[in-house]
Amino acid sequence: MSTDKFERSAAKMRDHGMSDIAIAQFERLYHVWQQDESEWIREADVEPLTEVPAIRDIHADIDHDQACEAFKKTAFLKLNGGLGTSMGLEGPKSLLPVRRHKARRMRFLDIILGQVITARAKQDASLPLILMNSFRTSHDSMAVLQHNRRFVQHDIPMEIIQHVEPKIDIATGLPVTFEQNPELEWCPPGHGDVFTTLWESGLLDTLLEHGIEYLFISNSDNLGARPSTTLAGVFAQSDAPFMVEVARRTPADRKGGHVVRDRKTGRLMLREMSQVHPDDKEHATDIAKHPYFNTNNIWVRVRQLRDRLAQTQGVLALPVIRNRKTVDPTDSTTTPVLQLETAMGAAIALFDGATCVEVDRPRFLPVKTTNDLFIMRSDRFHLTDSYEMEDGNYIFPEVDLDPRFYKNIADFDERFPYGVPSLAAAKSFTVHGDWTFGQDVRCFSAAVLEDEGHPSYVPNGEFVGPLGVEPDDWQ
Repeated sequence: MSTDKFERSAAKMRDHGMSDIAIAQFERLYHVWQQDESEWIREADVEPLTEVPAIRDIHADIDHDQACEAFKKTAFLKLNGGLGTSMGLEGPKSLLPVRRHKARRMRFLDIILGQVITARAKQDASLPLILMNSFRTSHDSMAVLQHNRRFVQHDIPMEIIQHVEPKIDIATGLPVTFEQNPELEWCPPGHGDVFTTLWESGLLDTLLEHGIEYLFISNSDNLGARPSTTLAGVFAQSDAPFMVEVARRTPADRKGGHVVRDRKTGRLMLREMSQVHPDDKEHATDIAKHPYFNTNNIWVRVRQLRDRLAQTQGVLALPVIRNRKTVDPTDSTTTPVLQLETAMGAAIALFDGATCVEVDRPRFLPVKTTNDLFIMRSDRFHLTDSYEMEDGNYIFPEVDLDPRFYKNIADFDERFPYGVPSLAAAKSFTVHGDWTFGQDVRCFSAAVLEDEGHPSYVPNGEFVGPLGVEPDDWQ
């Protein structure tokens, strides 16, 4: 029966123009789900990862010349399929303005291009840039690359296109239908799809033909994941086939994916919180017991990855993540669906000798919500001429903006018409209710604004502190 149900999905994918390899990848995910194989990675079956070499400690031991040579053999791949719908965006999330540089408005992709162009010139390296786009981000994102006169790339493609798969009606096991918006019947298979997409595109062979031995993969919304000669050197000199950048967990990272070791195989594993059994939540969120989280900055040797994919016809046996949603994620009354996904970092368990390296917080600066965007746009950061997002200590204030009025980017921008307030002296910043901000507003200590029950305004030059808008009477 499950085979018959899958054939309905396969037929839908063929009608949608999907390739045999895309269908084969989804078939594996579907059958793992139907066979009800456990998605849990139990605490008793893993060992905490407690000792990871830190880049700051091994920096001095890295052979600089070898690191530069490794960098010249590295390509830079950015996962760029997201639309930023959680912030009310309709286009690529990477085209969201982050901040200004010398009065010019800079989007994620502008900053990424600046990082690549600067690194190419500084290291005399080709550093190919590839975007893994979705069908919905490809056109607008590629236009940015093509219109940047300083960015030139020949011979190596600048994009690959991620696959899509049907959302599954949980009640029936069949592909869901949603006549109001058929586009919502489809979803990406998670960022683990990057490996199958690389295989199908032939890009791995192209990279090897051009002398590229190492591939650095990261998310386009993580501006901290910039090209690094040092990390290229660490990876090259490690002889590892696969390396994950991890960082120290803070209380804010308790619910993030973390790296553990499989007691049975001795291999490293990525454990996402969706794979943690309810009885193990207390252990999994204990940042003293499991001190490292996955930044989703991945280094892989191109030849080893190609050879591994060749053994499995392009489909890696990654753990299946069951993501339960509604077909229209903005409407909880629509049909409950299952999105079957895989995580890119989970491939660490498939390679003997895979390793981790601890990086400092500046390598992990993701923007998932307007709260994160607020910090990126604030005076806590400075965008350098090398396009590095620079801060003094990368210990950021806790920002909590009322989602009723700030979740969507249009509402957010409307309420900060002159830019976001200063956070230089703030420990935290909380807004309840509908507040609009004037020019040169400054926050200090545990700044909070309470809901006054009607639209409210913080005038130009005012201070916001623990008591709300506070008078400047300390001088």
